[in-house]
Amino acid sequence: MHDLVIRGGTVVDGTGSAPFTADVAIDGDRVSLVGTVTAKGREEIDATGKFVSPGFVDVHTHYDGQATWDDEMAPSSWHGVTTVVMGNCGVGFAPAKPDKHEWLIGLMEGVEDIPGTALAEGMTWNWETFPEYMDALEELPRTIDVATHVPHGAIRAYVLGDREKPGAVPTDDDVEQMSKIVEDGLRAGALGFSTSRTVLHRSVDGELVPGTTATKEELIGIGRAMGRVGYGVFEMASDLNREWDEFGWMGDLSRETGLPVTFAALQSIAKDQPLEEQIANMRAENDNGANIVAQIALRGNGIIMAWQGTVHPFVRKPSWETIADLPWEEKYARLSDPDFKAQIISETSLPAENVDMAPVQFIVTDGWAMHYQMDDGFNYEPTAEESINARANAAGVTPAEYAYDLLMSDDGKGLIYLPILNYIDGNLDFLHALQHADDTVNSLSDGGAHCGTICDAASPTFMLEHWVKNRERGTITIENAIKRQCLDTARLYGLNDRGVLKPGYLADVNVIDMDRIKLGKPWLAFDLPAGGKRLLQKADGYDYTIKSGQVTFKGGVVTDKRPGGLIRGPQNAEMLEAAE
Repeated sequence: MHDLVIRGGTVVDGTGSAPFTADVAIDGDRVSLVGTVTAKGREEIDATGKFVSPGFVDVHTHYDGQATWDDEMAPSSWHGVTTVVMGNCGVGFAPAKPDKHEWLIGLMEGVEDIPGTALAEGMTWNWETFPEYMDALEELPRTIDVATHVPHGAIRAYVLGDREKPGAVPTDDDVEQMSKIVEDGLRAGALGFSTSRTVLHRSVDGELVPGTTATKEELIGIGRAMGRVGYGVFEMASDLNREWDEFGWMGDLSRETGLPVTFAALQSIAKDQPLEEQIANMRAENDNGANIVAQIALRGNGIIMAWQGTVHPFVRKPSWETIADLPWEEKYARLSDPDFKAQIISETSLPAENVDMAPVQFIVTDGWAMHYQMDDGFNYEPTAEESINARANAAGVTPAEYAYDLLMSDDGKGLIYLPILNYIDGNLDFLHALQHADDTVNSLSDGGAHCGTICDAASPTFMLEHWVKNRERGTITIENAIKRQCLDTARLYGLNDRGVLKPGYLADVNVIDMDRIKLGKPWLAFDLPAGGKRLLQKADGYDYTIKSGQVTFKGGVVTDKRPGGLIRGPQNAEMLEAAE
């Protein structure tokens, strides 16, 4: 008798092979048989007419604080994700000297829009070194497994102390200390190192994050520490300025250490190199023996704007600043006043607080051709005719008036979508070929981050609903989609025990009803510690999510099972003898 048998489903095993009808038997935390299972299970699931896939592996998240207090790990766990890798973009909370706690919170709040009050209340800080942080993560069982990078920002703050300022150049001894921290972190189980080199990433005080001005020598010195350990992924977000020759040193580092280097590949007005050039430069290095992997998003990286969110088109208007700190009930009453509406619409937005952010602010406050109304069943690949600009013209009002009224709908809970990255062409056609490339992985969900602006943790569901099922401009096959969100992401980080439904692999499984797969409308919740806000989005169609052989979600509702834990280092499958 097996512990669990999933019967009669259409198995998409994660390898990219065509779907096939089979049973899946699970014993303990491992898959024991895929095929015809004659023995009964102590628990059985009828998956007839449903797809059975591995659990999703999301390699770009920011649950570094949340993972220390939250065992459900929403919203990623709501979307079939059973493994996350956090500590991306050079931000995290270890190592951390006691006098740097507030500084690290401010860094995370500024870069990833995670409420500082929530982090301050939620984290216990029962660690200083990175290995101690890993021990703290291990104490809490969860619905999913978590793994992490060693973050550059925390390392620099730990080593440089008060000398850590934008433009600070560490000494050779500093680099040696940072390298030792990375080496110790990987030996304690971290899966890589991360840094950020984009001017869009700033602390809550507006300062550039520590890695932005790091020298090639510093980055390669740290990378060599990873080479000494023999595993790990070097992850980076960067503006990819040509003068920095990022691909040159990434290629050199990868060739010298034999390790993968991965970067965020995006269409962006802030990047010096167009996406096509980024991919071409990466491939030139790979043709010369490097192993550089591009992380691609599956849709426009979209800001969701709302009165109670972090940004909206009127956020820099003088009248807004007079009510910004009021309780919501008072704010809503002012916003409902026709005279206040007329006043705020007539005003010119205040200049951007930082010159580097001026183009972004202009798009937020005046980019009406890129603003879209979010309703139930919203299509994340909207056309120009669906923009606020077009709809306002059709209604005979100004875009600002239309946007204001839209935000006031649903008792002030109306939403506007702004795809600020990855939507220069007004469609997602450029991503189609990249989703069939071996040197790219589906990523950049930012799960757990950008709490008041972005809700891309639902990316795996979007992949199924939009790219596999509904996209009018060209879909991808379900077997390719599952492989990219399971096997490809897992293998990049050395997680060779998951991402595939075969005997001996971890029993992380989704049972999916593709007829019902559908994203819900996002909403703002105030459920983080200290009442912190975050955008959440649920999905229909996940009949079951199974983590390490235990059902963690049934019909989209969390169970009482918490089999997830901390991943320490690369993982290997356990070869099991199949039993009928």
